[in-house]
Amino acid sequence: MSKRLGLQNHLPEAHKLMKELDAVAKSGVDPQYLELIKVRASQLNGCSFCMNMHSYDAIKVGITQEKLFVLSAWEEAKEWFTAEEQVVLRITEEVTRIGDHGISDETYEEAVNLLGEQKLAYILLAAININSWNRVGVGLKMHPIKHRI
Repeated sequence: MSKRLGLQNHLPEAHKLMKELDAVAKSGVDPQYLELIKVRASQLNGCSFCMNMHSYDAIKVGITQEKLFVLSAWEEAKEWFTAEEQVVLRITEEVTRIGDHGISDETYEEAVNLLGEQKLAYILLAAININSWNRVGVGLKMHPIKHRI
């Protein structure tokens, strides 16, 4: 089966609510952090539609292509990422792989210390929501759209 349903066509209210959650997260998260969250979770979930879209969005908000190139191996390129970006990426990975062990106490405490509880709440929402979008993209076999840089 090559074409699957469009969520927005069958459940427009749910689609709208997911977009509203994106807007809430966007209101409290640095745009660069938000795109790092979206790209990294999409890499882990294998959502090519979201990886493509958010890689372009990341470039638009000032993330360099070089930084995006090493994002999947960010722990081996820590010098490319600030301490806040590193904890944002750890939170993203632990939320995305929630069944492994949840969010570790160490990651949570570091995130609260670096970001504060309010900013962490926004980051958690952003990570949770992109994971939802990834499940839509992968489950419905959405394909990336070609862009020009």
